[in-house]
Amino acid sequence: MKGLTLLALALCALTSGARAEDKALLIELPDGALPRQISSSGMVVGGLMTGGGFYWMPTTGVIYIGGKEADSVSRDGTAITGTAFDNRNVSQAAIWQRAAEWRLLGSIVPNAQPCDELLSSSYDSSDDGKVIVGLAWNGCGIARAFRWEESTGMVDLGSTVQGSGSRANGVSGDGKVVVGWQDTPLRWGARWVDGAQQLFRGPSGIIGEAHAANRDGSIIVGQTCEFSSNENPFANQQAWIWTARDGVQCLPVPRVRPGNFLGLAQALSEDGRIIGGAHTFGLESEAILWIDREPMYLKDYLRANGVPLAFEGWVNTGFVTGVSRDGRVIVGQGAGPRNFKGYIVILPSGAKS
Repeated sequence: MKGLTLLALALCALTSGARAEDKALLIELPDGALPRQISSSGMVVGGLMTGGGFYWMPTTGVIYIGGKEADSVSRDGTAITGTAFDNRNVSQAAIWQRAAEWRLLGSIVPNAQPCDELLSSSYDSSDDGKVIVGLAWNGCGIARAFRWEESTGMVDLGSTVQGSGSRANGVSGDGKVVVGWQDTPLRWGARWVDGAQQLFRGPSGIIGEAHAANRDGSIIVGQTCEFSSNENPFANQQAWIWTARDGVQCLPVPRVRPGNFLGLAQALSEDGRIIGGAHTFGLESEAILWIDREPMYLKDYLRANGVPLAFEGWVNTGFVTGVSRDGRVIVGQGAGPRNFKGYIVILPSGAKS
């Protein structure tokens, strides 16, 4: 309860414009609560290891909302998107609104067939929660990135490689730019503007999947800045950032690790100063912050900025999964002392590397 009170006070200070203490603050969520995103009002959403979605606020704690998981929340906290089950136990992209059941969104064509128990999955939504993007199926042979809004329903964004799939991982805050990947067969980072796909190009051509964009899509981040070789495509462990002005630039990791680790950038502030992600090989992963494009492991940053026992006893810090638009609050999930669990971090004002 003390942690909830501290976070409530800190969030109130941020919202009211008061000067917060110039130290970082770390709040650990209960075991098994794995956050994905945070709203401007301090609502955190995610999935529970025991199944189902949740939302969390400093005044409520973890509130179970059913479905399969929640993955995004509108900036005002009124609309949550995620994935839920139909009466066949098939999962579909869905919308949850306060005091309401999950609304299922179907797939890219009427009467689409699931692949095993998958019909569609939500991955992100626009700032107002009215545009939803993700992955849709029609049988196991067709997997496509989709964009949904009320006026159009679920729209297939297509594939530019015959017989290959695509997926939408994120969408700009205004809902106009969708980001994700095109299977080539490597997952090549892509964006869709007005429904037309554009592939990102890096130092050696192909780069890995895109994960997130700012409000107007002028800044986009993703994983694997360079596929090094067919024998070891992940030898280059850098993530990447794309801007409309400078194109693709690599984001270094704090140190290169032996093995197939990759740099993953999957959330960012509106101005791109604060980027969150991971240095990861599966579940062996350490969360990374890039501040002004300088990398540091989240644990090291916190211990140097007012939280000397940050993540004490944890197996690893996992992944930063969400960053508030102003860059002050991040959420993530990792392997805690007894179970996987989530965390919330409030960064100092004017955070520097």
